Amino acid sequence: MHSMRVAVHLFLEQGGKVLLLRRANTGWEDGNYSVVAGHVEAGETVSAAMIREAREEAGITIHPGALLPVCVMHRRSSDERIDYFFACCEWEGQVVNAEPHKCDDLSWFDPAALPPNVIPYIRRALANRQTGRWFDEFGWDERRAPSPWRSRTNSALPS
Repeated sequence: MHSMRVAVHLFLEQGGKVLLLRRANTGWEDGNYSVVAGHVEAGETVSAAMIREAREEAGITIHPGALLPVCVMHRRSSDERIDYFFACCEWEGQVVNAEPHKCDDLSWFDPAALPPNVIPYIRRALANRQTGRWFDEFGWDERRAPSPWRSRTNSALPS
């Protein structure tokens, strides 16, 4: 049986900027920027997982209606994963580093001027957000013929 881990990622957006977290002391991508993210637990919906992760990592409360699904990515690294990306610009509470043992910086960045040490698939997902690309594949042999999905954006979908 083939299975994949499912993860959720949050683009918290405010004033034209997106919140990035620099990973620390985790053993994976430490020193690089990511976004609020985590794995979906058994019996949990992707939106419930995103709301939980936002509370656990940034100390904020997000209502389900404030989450906007913006991209799905089939990703390969050491294993295969399905990543759901959400955008949100409305929440309750003050954004704080609620996990200082896993994160040593929380900063707002202009998506057009990201720091160089953003995790590559996160950088790609942020670019997808800007262009409206709703589906992507990352970490596969990039030399193969491009998928027809790579050039489509939401505006290219039939109505």
